[in-house]
Amino acid sequence: MKRNSAQIDRKDGIPNSTGPRLENVLDRIDVCLIALRRILRASEAHSKELAQSAGMTPVQLRVVQIVAETGSSTGGAIAKRMHVAPATVTAIIDKLERAGHVSREQSRTDRRQTLIVLTDHGRDALERAPDALQQRFARDFDSLQDWEQAMIVAVLERVATMLDGSDADTGAVLYPGEL
Repeated sequence: MKRNSAQIDRKDGIPNSTGPRLENVLDRIDVCLIALRRILRASEAHSKELAQSAGMTPVQLRVVQIVAETGSSTGGAIAKRMHVAPATVTAIIDKLERAGHVSREQSRTDRRQTLIVLTDHGRDALERAPDALQQRFARDFDSLQDWEQAMIVAVLERVATMLDGSDADTGAVLYPGEL
């Protein structure tokens, strides 16, 4: 009887690691890794397009969008909305202020508060910015049925846990790299 070398690598009949079941698992792993690379590639491409058209990172764009929506906002309010630490938002605002996209103004009603306000340069950059990747995702996600949304959320949470090894809530920012 001829042995299938893809399934058995020793004369004692013990299967090796390349049997049909493992090959199927490896195929699935490859498909998953390809999908992850596609997500990363889309994120990187959008980040480059945004940098070229508006001169800011996706995370900076989100801060500018929040300030534009509210008219003015405190750093703490922006941090809460983005689900990140206030120190993270402070660093982002510092960069946006240096680039001329936002300015800091003392609140007229509470002198202890500093408000973040969009500048004309920031408004121009916002108008030049391409449709945010998060917004496109949100629009498409919203059109899915409830069961599809729940499944995607569960799978993405599981993948995030597998990749970073923690359950920590790191916020709703898709681009943790450059702030």
